[in-house]
Amino acid sequence: MRPIVITEFISLDGVVEAPGGGNHEHAGWTFEDVEFDPAAYEIKGREQQDAAALLLGRVSFEEFAPVWPSMDEFATYNALPKFVVSTSLTQDAVTASGWAHSHLLTTLDDVRKLRDGAHGDGSRFSDVTDGPVDDGIKTRLTLVESQQFANGINLAVFDVAR
Repeated sequence: MRPIVITEFISLDGVVEAPGGGNHEHAGWTFEDVEFDPAAYEIKGREQQDAAALLLGRVSFEEFAPVWPSMDEFATYNALPKFVVSTSLTQDAVTASGWAHSHLLTTLDDVRKLRDGAHGDGSRFSDVTDGPVDDGIKTRLTLVESQQFANGINLAVFDVAR
């Protein structure tokens, strides 16, 4: 089984939403307020090389699906299976988005089946257990990599402490 990699852009004042755009008060803050440093985004290249699938929540899916399929820099991601965790979307809506290889997971049992390799495309995740990443379950993490960049970005990579 493969691990889940979670990438979040978080500002020091706590803004997590819409780093590249979207319908939020601070949408696009990573492009508008942070000087571009190619070295700071190298991790995105690593993620694309190592990823077997994308696991997205409804809001991320709804914001990415209209944009990412037309972006050459996300060609690797676009070719991957995408799994959308949502109780409010339908598979028809996910399919209608036009983002190829997108599948809906509506229950924790669906997520567990994916984790255990029961999904038809063979994708597997190892760290999807009893709930979503942000469901309030206390999880100990261990810092495994860190780096600071000239534009102020700090990279912190954590692993689940076992």
